[in-house]
Amino acid sequence: MMKRVFEQGRSLRLNAIQLALLGGAALAATSVSAQEIRVWSGYPELAPFYEHVAEGLKAEFPDLTVRVEAIALREHEKRLALGLTSGEAAEVIELGTSTATRYLENELFNKAPDDVAAFVNDTANFNEFFRNSASYDGTVYGVPLFRGQSALYYNTEMFEAAGLTTPPTDMADYTNYAEKLTQRDANGAPTVSGWSLRLSGGGQGIAEKFWINMFQYGENLVEQNADGLWKADFANEQGRAALKQYLVNVHTLKTVTVEMPADAEAFEREQTAMFIRESWVIGDIAAKAPDLPYATATLPRGSIVAPVSLWVTGEGEKEAAAWAFAEATNQPENLLWLLDNVGWLPNRAGLDYSAILEAKPALAAFVDYPDSYEFFSLPNIGPVEEILTRTAARLTEAFANPALAEDDAAIDAVLVAMQDEINGLLDREGLLAK
Repeated sequence: MMKRVFEQGRSLRLNAIQLALLGGAALAATSVSAQEIRVWSGYPELAPFYEHVAEGLKAEFPDLTVRVEAIALREHEKRLALGLTSGEAAEVIELGTSTATRYLENELFNKAPDDVAAFVNDTANFNEFFRNSASYDGTVYGVPLFRGQSALYYNTEMFEAAGLTTPPTDMADYTNYAEKLTQRDANGAPTVSGWSLRLSGGGQGIAEKFWINMFQYGENLVEQNADGLWKADFANEQGRAALKQYLVNVHTLKTVTVEMPADAEAFEREQTAMFIRESWVIGDIAAKAPDLPYATATLPRGSIVAPVSLWVTGEGEKEAAAWAFAEATNQPENLLWLLDNVGWLPNRAGLDYSAILEAKPALAAFVDYPDSYEFFSLPNIGPVEEILTRTAARLTEAFANPALAEDDAAIDAVLVAMQDEINGLLDREGLLAK
């Protein structure tokens, strides 16, 4: 029933688009404006996906042009801040829920039409987590599309050379493995890092990656209580273990340094033996290092999940075209194309991944995980980016301080200061749990 409602509503909107695009001289001004919609994305690697979806719409709507404008995420967020407040934003906007909240609070995104809301709310299409990620105050505003989710990538040849036959299963293993995997020059300086840690650059990302590691110890950067309020409470044994692991690897064991090549690029160039990252890396490896010997594994406890949805602005035929495009991205064949060709994980349930997994077994760590596997997400609160940015600044300073590595009291002091700053930001916004 839901599918039929969804398709009927889609047909009504698409008919409206066709009328606008095929109208005569009296509708010339409207049809010209409706012939083009823009898609703003913060992930350049997703441009081919949106272009693929647009190409698939041409059979029905040969006069509908979809202009994809994909730029780096931080620049995308700046563009949105200016475009949405000035009324100059694209009609289709790709954005994570945690960042979208501020715009939803100010009613800068359109509510979903009834048929789109029915599609999103259908439990056969999305679980509660993703339904909520595209909603605000109980109302559907977006169409869930994809998510970031982390797993371990490791170089199988380097593991074999180090006598390691299985991926690490707990955080103690990560440090032990890193020490065995590090390759050094004659003076003992690392030339290939055993474990690439996010130590610098892209402020918010530093805090997110630290949170992923701390989560494996059973702790969170912020946690929500039953009243919907938030609090930072990680200045404890688990938080210390997470921060100390960074410091020991950088300053004591020297399995990695701030200056060493890092992240996916380093892994693809075999300049690091293992690192934690999202599924898009699989597609990146296929394009840039197709002969790289590697495998993936789930993390010890669970992963961050960063849901991204499509949101719509505008009115009239442009709005109708925007919703039609957003719906088209969620067709199963398009979502499977997304996973197969780009590597981001679709949010929609009920997709058959078997053929893709057979050809790309590295994706199994992202879609085939234990029932006990846990997920967390960035909180959908206004100050989340400020919290992450300020936390990253404190972490960057701590990572550069070798004196902290063997001083638990000093580590605790860093954590207390970090925790107090986060709680101060939450208190300022009326979000602090007492």
